[in-house]
Amino acid sequence: MPLVQTRGAASAQGFGEFAVVAPAIPYIEDVFSCFLYTGTGASNAITNNIDLSTKGGLVWIKQRNTAIEHFLYDTARGVTKSLSSNDTTSEYTNVDTLTAFGTSGFTLGSSNFVNGITSAPRNYVSWTFREQPKFFDVVTYTGTGANRTIAHNLGSVPGSIIVKRTDTTADWAVYHRSLANTQYLVLNTSAAAATGATWWNSTTPTSSVFSLGTNSTVNASGGTYVAYIFAHDAGGFGLLGTDNVISCGIMTADGSGNFSATVGFEPQWVLVKGGSSTSRWDIFDNMRGVTASSGYTSAQRLNANLTDAEDEMSDPYGLGVSATGFTGNIAQAFNNTLIYIAIRRGPMAVPTVGTSVFSPIARTGTGSQTNVGGLSFSPDLLLVKNRGNTQLNWAFDRLRGGNEPLSSNSTDDEATNTATYFGGPTVFTPNNTGFGISSAAQVNTTSGSYANWLFGRAPSVFDVCCYTGNGSTQNVSHNLGVVPELIIAKSRSLSGSDWWVYASPLTTPQNKYLQLQSTGGESTVTGLWGSSLPTSTTFGLGAFAPNSSGATFVAYLFATCAGVSKVGSYTGNAGYTVTVPCGFTAGVRFVLIKRTDSTGDWYVWDSARGIIAGDDPYLLLNSTAAEVTNTDYVDTYAAGFEVTSTAPAGLNATGGTYIFLAIA
Repeated sequence: MPLVQTRGAASAQGFGEFAVVAPAIPYIEDVFSCFLYTGTGASNAITNNIDLSTKGGLVWIKQRNTAIEHFLYDTARGVTKSLSSNDTTSEYTNVDTLTAFGTSGFTLGSSNFVNGITSAPRNYVSWTFREQPKFFDVVTYTGTGANRTIAHNLGSVPGSIIVKRTDTTADWAVYHRSLANTQYLVLNTSAAAATGATWWNSTTPTSSVFSLGTNSTVNASGGTYVAYIFAHDAGGFGLLGTDNVISCGIMTADGSGNFSATVGFEPQWVLVKGGSSTSRWDIFDNMRGVTASSGYTSAQRLNANLTDAEDEMSDPYGLGVSATGFTGNIAQAFNNTLIYIAIRRGPMAVPTVGTSVFSPIARTGTGSQTNVGGLSFSPDLLLVKNRGNTQLNWAFDRLRGGNEPLSSNSTDDEATNTATYFGGPTVFTPNNTGFGISSAAQVNTTSGSYANWLFGRAPSVFDVCCYTGNGSTQNVSHNLGVVPELIIAKSRSLSGSDWWVYASPLTTPQNKYLQLQSTGGESTVTGLWGSSLPTSTTFGLGAFAPNSSGATFVAYLFATCAGVSKVGSYTGNAGYTVTVPCGFTAGVRFVLIKRTDSTGDWYVWDSARGIIAGDDPYLLLNSTAAEVTNTDYVDTYAAGFEVTSTAPAGLNATGGTYIFLAIA
């Protein structure tokens, strides 16, 4: 790793007045953002926490609900200067489009192209790529008409290069590492890969330069050009600087158009194109509805080569993600090869405060589609309960799709719940700083009083993964980054299936289980969770119900993260207050408690409804019961929480054992 000198810095490697410090290693959230917004028709600052003004990069914008061009802006060419990936036109200047690159995003003017309000609402997606070695680079150059090389700062061999002439009409030329260096694709058309030795001079790029031939599309004498350069499996990210965040690969579709790619991470953005066939340049991302690979019905597609509005794919066509890659189906790709660019899901950094991964919200229902904002993260899981009546407790998550409900106090599958209680518009629609909630009476009836618990996926705290059972034994990959201590799994497709809970505080936990919909204590089934304990990358399953052959499942994984979350246990002492330290400094904002040695409910408290040194309302995840008030069973204190002397046996029996999940 290269070292830099910083005046006056303290370091074990100090040399007099100077100290040698390593440069910061980035995470994907530092260099890429998929950000959704609605046009305002006025100056609009988009805060996505990407530093463009000092680091440089590209902003790619597309209106989602109207047929209109793609607009690409980069710091090398400057503000207000756009290109459109769907056509051949030269650079276009409009002073009311992207007006500023900032240290935490960019600012838009009033143009309908990127920030309009006519035909309201105008919804947009922006994809921001920051310049960073081993991820992405932007280069501008003037053509010579002769064979040559162009220097770049990617610091690794490019996986793909997209070139556009800016001074006149010309196609978008695409180099991809999976094709021969004599081949090229055209971003603004659906054409299959073609051969042309004069495009890349039949020369493979290196970690410092890429080559150009004499073709005017990439190198006309006096022509001006911009090149967008993408890395491939180059490492350079994460805690140790060894993690990949972008992969440029190739895959082959079968006779039905099905394809799959293993990239070693869960993607948040995928660009895919038939290399040997005529097909569109499909763009998918997890902010617009890409879900788990067991189904593609929520995949919202945009096409880099078309002005078309976003369209929702339907089975069997579309794309779905897994913990290690993606699968899909494209109709035009039967028995053909496809190329792709995939970018890793974030965040990668371990959180340091609970507010960056969890938010409790007590809200009153509106009876109409409502947007709820103010979060400092994009939520991945919503748990919602009507506090005032006996409706079910509902769980929605981004990975399964926002209209796939499961109930924590029911054994019903997704389809049964959808048909019985929901339908219509998508219930849970995450965005960058909050979520949309539909008008469904179960979650948003007029004047109803609701508890909403929002969780964001983050290393060391919380993860979601979907898997398909095999009826035997298997290890399921996850991206928690540490050993999970609490796993809550439920079949999505089997009606009448239980919620299965793994908890590390139990003795021989791989052979023990609890059930979320039940008051029962711990039970034993040898090998239920495989033959060994979970690891930082997988958890095991035996030949039992949480692994029924052919059934689809979702699993929610939690772990202890210093100062943020705590999975643990305590022993009761009836008539006395039990103090439960969690390593926090400002108390708890969420507590889930379950007795394990005997029967007991799954109790939940949160700070939005009140955790104070007095009466604290609680709800039960395993019950439809309304909220219980006028009880003082749990209090918060700086390091964690206390179970009071007046708490019942379900929380504080002498010698009783209890597990808990707490979030600061």
